[in-house]
Amino acid sequence: MTHKEKALEAVRILKEHVRADCALESGADPWKLLVMARLSAQCTDARVNAVCAELFKKYKNAAEMAACDIHELEEAVKSCGLYRTKAANLKAMSEIIISEYGGEVPSDMDALLSLPGVGRKIANLIRGDLYGLGGIVADTHCIRICGRLGFYPETLKDAVKVEKILDPLIPKEEQTEFCHRIVWFGRDVCSARSPRCQGCPLSGLCDHYLAASHTE
Repeated sequence: MTHKEKALEAVRILKEHVRADCALESGADPWKLLVMARLSAQCTDARVNAVCAELFKKYKNAAEMAACDIHELEEAVKSCGLYRTKAANLKAMSEIIISEYGGEVPSDMDALLSLPGVGRKIANLIRGDLYGLGGIVADTHCIRICGRLGFYPETLKDAVKVEKILDPLIPKEEQTEFCHRIVWFGRDVCSARSPRCQGCPLSGLCDHYLAASHTE
């Protein structure tokens, strides 16, 4: 089986077994998803959802966040960790969205990457979820699981390299839901420390599992 064939089979199997919604509860609002994605760095999605339920009552749009007191914003996002950097990024990106993009979050990759605190993972999330442009969101679950499946060495942890490897393997129209499914699958089945290999629907495709079973 080629990597392309394996990828297509993984897409098919995950569709049958795993939900495809985004774990960040943004209500399909581009600016809110952008804010939440930035806060999610080294923080759980559950924490981000809880914090943002209150945050978006205080700051309802990019204009309100752009005009906010930075110390109040820091306090509001403190429990997400790295709060000074994150708050500075949120305020600055909101200012740019207002001044350069008329209050609308851009869909262009280069434009997104120019926003403070936005890397390719966040940019692909925005482009895929809100604008239907696809994109591999190479988060920790995606990197770990696709390494175990054998698309690249498990030691590879470089998100940009992972994105470039997976992009031609996963059809563009499948990429967004595939990456969401990988997140849920990584939490519920293929965790970092104790993957539930027995009964895993992807075990037949998984190089990690097949190698382990051959050594037993």
